[in-house]
Amino acid sequence: MIRKHFAGFAASALALAVTAQAFAGTVTTDGADIVVKTKGGLEVATTDQNFSFKLGGRLQADYGSFDGFYTKNGDSADAAYMRRAFLELGGTVYKDFKYQISYDFSHNAGNSDDGYFGEASMSYVGFKPVTIRVGRFDPDFGLEKATSSKWVTGIERNSAYELADWVNGHENGLGIQVSSTIADMAYLSASVASKDINDEDGKSVKQFNGRAVFAPMHEAGNVLHFGLDVAVRDLSDAAFDSRIRPRLGVRGVSTSGGNDAGSNGNRATFGGGTGLTSNLTAVGAYDTDTVFGGEFAFATGPLSLQAEYLTRKMKADSDAYQDVKARGFYGQVAYTLTGEARTYKLEGGKFDTIKPENKQFGAWEVFYRYDNLRVDDKNIVTNSATREVGDAKASLNTVGVNWYANEAVKVSLNYVKASTDKITNANGDDSGDAVVGRVQYVF
Repeated sequence: MIRKHFAGFAASALALAVTAQAFAGTVTTDGADIVVKTKGGLEVATTDQNFSFKLGGRLQADYGSFDGFYTKNGDSADAAYMRRAFLELGGTVYKDFKYQISYDFSHNAGNSDDGYFGEASMSYVGFKPVTIRVGRFDPDFGLEKATSSKWVTGIERNSAYELADWVNGHENGLGIQVSSTIADMAYLSASVASKDINDEDGKSVKQFNGRAVFAPMHEAGNVLHFGLDVAVRDLSDAAFDSRIRPRLGVRGVSTSGGNDAGSNGNRATFGGGTGLTSNLTAVGAYDTDTVFGGEFAFATGPLSLQAEYLTRKMKADSDAYQDVKARGFYGQVAYTLTGEARTYKLEGGKFDTIKPENKQFGAWEVFYRYDNLRVDDKNIVTNSATREVGDAKASLNTVGVNWYANEAVKVSLNYVKASTDKITNANGDDSGDAVVGRVQYVF
């Protein structure tokens, strides 16, 4: 017999052992009955929903070939790497407490000092509809970031996020977030996090995020979504990496998860980096770092449209420096050729998967995305071999196709064309081409 207060864990382990060994017989407890599900991972739960346990994960294997601006000498290079290899564990304890742990075996998340965790958090849902989450997690900022990497349309999220990659990354810190859905048409969240950047006194830099989504239409194939985002951090007494270094949609120029282009990969610095010593800007160079964002999405049947805008300002804290400003946006149109609609979740304000109706041929989706970036750094006062004085700009045209073979397997292929202004590679190239493919398995 298993006591009730151990039902969520002990019974889960027992059920797993029984199903794995295929023994005959019945598993019983002195509490609620237990349900075991094996579709999409392994899930064990009590029928009263007080306890649950789910083991799952995702594997994303990428290969890309690219040239021009994407390499320092302009010649063709390629990269084969595990973009993500997450093992995920989540569940419920005593009905009102939720936990979620994900570990990235590809080592693209986290680092060797703090662990390669994508998330390690605990949430309390007893104050419905309010959720309080504590731990390591990505703060809310942006529609594409809210959408899981499993179900974003492009292989890589839009490049505007790379102008301020700190806004929705956990950076190995810890935080607390309060979120809620309101009147079945809105989603709100606010968070504060202690990041792994310290000031001169050893006090961690604090980051504040806020997101508001209004979605009066939020059913699959019938979505109207508007959102506003803000993120701010105080860097007045901290040394930090201020470089703005977008990969322009091609992770293979520099990745932690396997083979990349090595020393020939061109992850260029568009701006920032004033007074760098060992990649860190000197203390006192900048004060606040503030980012604002806007979101829009519309979906009707198999057609979906979405766009986001981001603007950033690193405010100078010394007469020796100038403010650094950046802005970026993208617009995207996607269409499911086989007729399925993309699902949407109001809680979190995000799109989700496409579920194939035809189990033999799956679902086929095509899309086009246009990205535009601009970085204004008046600290750059002389031309260099790769960066001219003035605003550095980049535009990307991405076309792609996604095949949802079933609910677990997704195959993607993207072609990316990049053009730049005021910034080149060492060979003088101001444009580049890339073809990137991905095979994904979710369980």
